[in-house]
Amino acid sequence: MNILLTGSTGTLGSQVLFSLLEKKLHQVEQIYLPVRARKSGTPEQRIARMLESEYTPHFIQQNLGAIYAKITVVPATQLLTPVSFLAAKKITHFIHSAGYVNLSTAPEAKEEIFKENFEFTKELFDTYANCVDKFIYISTAFSVGNSSGMLFNNYTQNEPLEHRNHYEASKYAAEKFLLKEGKERNIPIQILRPSVLGGNMMETPSFFISKYMVFYLFAKFFYRNTSTDRIRITAHADSGLNIIPTDYAAKVIASVFDKAIDQLNIVHSKTTHITKGIRKILDTVAFHNFSLTQNIIDKDSGFESKLEQFYYNTIGVHLTPYLTSKPCEWDTTLLQQILPIPEYNLEEYLMQTIQFAKVQGFKNQQW
Repeated sequence: MNILLTGSTGTLGSQVLFSLLEKKLHQVEQIYLPVRARKSGTPEQRIARMLESEYTPHFIQQNLGAIYAKITVVPATQLLTPVSFLAAKKITHFIHSAGYVNLSTAPEAKEEIFKENFEFTKELFDTYANCVDKFIYISTAFSVGNSSGMLFNNYTQNEPLEHRNHYEASKYAAEKFLLKEGKERNIPIQILRPSVLGGNMMETPSFFISKYMVFYLFAKFFYRNTSTDRIRITAHADSGLNIIPTDYAAKVIASVFDKAIDQLNIVHSKTTHITKGIRKILDTVAFHNFSLTQNIIDKDSGFESKLEQFYYNTIGVHLTPYLTSKPCEWDTTLLQQILPIPEYNLEEYLMQTIQFAKVQGFKNQQW
């Protein structure tokens, strides 16, 4: 098989690459990795730095020679001209893991977010429609929007009524496009939806994650805070945040990308209780000057401190819709059959991931 994987230097994409290599190394002819050049290095240098990192799984470290022979690094500038690197070859599995995670709700941000997540996905699919056997799209479990009750794998049965931000809406729009176009062009489509990504649970080092996003940003905000101001944090007692270890999500993707599964949510069977989770995070970063409230805090309600104003003008804008989400749960029956979710205490895991991030100084890996 020939695989093309976008986003291979990203938080999830890198782990997907590792899992694919471990599970399918002898079945793969080539894995094509489109990568951007950075100031830090060429596409080839970035992939080499990632593969030879101290954070790569033992299998990768022990099989580098065979792995390099299977990888073709493609400059990102050539991604939309596949003939430049494929010639007459076909891609059996196109795994589109790259995405633009921006939780902004600002009207002016919508165009850019949709351009990156929706329009670019359309362009990729149209470009590769004649040279791909299957298209796998890595979406998000939150593309279903702010929904309550039991959520099943098929999101197309009920149109989401309310998306919390443009990111969720753009991912859902891409899903709808792919499922419709795939059916019309007779190209199998697979939609895989991880929830919020947390540190590794199955690989070493434990709790490693290459980029600190979402709940890590919340922890980082208060960890680096030097103000003595008190802050009220809006969070609903019946809300929960679904967090899944990144390496688990990657192993699931590597297990199902070549299976006849149309849609799959890669989520934990339980959600982390919002208010308990907030207290655990803030205790881990030693911030105690806060209170939790059900009320919405914004410029109309008034701010009680400069720290509170700063929080709600920055990350609070993006995180509050999740801290006040409708209570829901996901059906994980099929997921558990594919790869059982590791058993661990959710709140302890949350504390350990934040503790690991503290040791790393909340510094993202620069592949």
